[in-house]
Amino acid sequence: MNAQPHLKETAFKPAWLEPDARLLRTELPPAPELPLRDVLGPQLAQWVEDAAESKGAPADYVFAAMLAAAGATIGNTRWALIWQGWAEPPIIWAACIGLPSAGKSPAIDAAIQPLRKAERPLRDAAKAELNAWTEKAEIAKLTESAWKEAAKAAIKGGETAPDRPKGCDIGPPPHIPRLVVNDGTIERLGAILARQPRGTLQMRDELAGWLDGMQRYAGGGTDRPFWLEAFGGRGFTVERMGREPLTIDRLSIGVLGGIQPDRLKTLLFKSDDDGLLARFLPIWPNPAPLKRPQAWADEAMIERALARLLTLDLETDEQDETRPRFIPFTDDARGLMDDFRLAVRGWEGEAEGLMLSFLGKLPGLSARLALVLGFLDWAAEGAEEPASISVQHFGRAAHLVEAYFLPMARRAYADAATPKAERAARRLAGIIREQGWQRFNSRDVLRLDRSGLGTKAELDPALALLEDGDCIRLVEPTVNPQGGRPQRLFTVNPALHGGENVKMA
Repeated sequence: MNAQPHLKETAFKPAWLEPDARLLRTELPPAPELPLRDVLGPQLAQWVEDAAESKGAPADYVFAAMLAAAGATIGNTRWALIWQGWAEPPIIWAACIGLPSAGKSPAIDAAIQPLRKAERPLRDAAKAELNAWTEKAEIAKLTESAWKEAAKAAIKGGETAPDRPKGCDIGPPPHIPRLVVNDGTIERLGAILARQPRGTLQMRDELAGWLDGMQRYAGGGTDRPFWLEAFGGRGFTVERMGREPLTIDRLSIGVLGGIQPDRLKTLLFKSDDDGLLARFLPIWPNPAPLKRPQAWADEAMIERALARLLTLDLETDEQDETRPRFIPFTDDARGLMDDFRLAVRGWEGEAEGLMLSFLGKLPGLSARLALVLGFLDWAAEGAEEPASISVQHFGRAAHLVEAYFLPMARRAYADAATPKAERAARRLAGIIREQGWQRFNSRDVLRLDRSGLGTKAELDPALALLEDGDCIRLVEPTVNPQGGRPQRLFTVNPALHGGENVKMA
């Protein structure tokens, strides 16, 4: 570093205090341990463990994919009723976070492929019906053409036109079920769900592109309102210029996919806090150890479980309209929900930003998980179909949220939950250690052109926080005999370097 004669250090140098550890924290919060056998029955827990090993992936990814697939399969057939006026669909959104080598896609496939296999006989039956309908449609078309010719001839001859034959009306074509959709516009999804009231699951190998693509319409149009409603199973009307509107009574779509950590950070920092990202369960486990698989999942068991979930159907009310069957909480489960909501209120007092939005959704999420876990017991473990959600159902769900999903969210949202100035100060402290600076000035930092510290407006709050945290100290400037504004020179608390070699900037 060039000598700067216009700056001098103060004669009195007080001893350095211990730097604020909050500003030096750079490590990622640890991944929580998945309490798999606390929340799943033995057969399903074993399947998750074996499927994860066979795919070379963490069990967390397989577990999350299974929850999303099961929730979407139950769909609008069963909803949890906490109390009158508060009902939750079993829709789960899960984002599997990790590097490209983390095994996200193979783990997701472990749950998606059995669902596709369970869907196959439904699609085959629907295609057979469609073939029969197509033959009838051809005959109906000929019948209507002949009737039109006869009607024209009758009118021309001054006679009464014949009535339109009943064979002209054969109804709409049969719907081909789509339990998993990989890529679809909201218009296409709306058309599917208008014919498929159960709902569906959207699986995206890379969620970041899907989330970015929601802003693709000119004039500020966006898909975000559609997806905000798709999480809650609310009614929605899809309208686009030049197309007939589609009204869906209960818009319910599960979402599942993967995302890389850096892409997630970008989305967290640039996204408006409309609650869309906070609807996802972020799953970011430690990588699985590299080893040759020694176990293989019982595919027949999970296929039977998903096929059994597909036997659930919506109910028909007195007005001949379909609706979910509402599964009520028992009184004891409601009491446990009251306790859980009080705990969430306490957590909210220590949070802000995206983390605060995530916390606000935990009571509803826990009700959804209780419903899904209860019906997974029925589908895979031989339990009776739940007529109510008991303390045992909700207790497992609340434990899963508190012990696993909450710390996992804190891990995923660590940067986004930190105020902007504090993030910049942590980044600057990292640069100081990376560069080995014992002294530096603001120009040294700006010259590096690092994200979040590239301008004076971004740098000044970071410098102020590091000063307040006794990480750096401003050297008293003197008058510059050559004129001009003197550069601020800072000296660094030796504790930042941990005894490593230091150098001048």
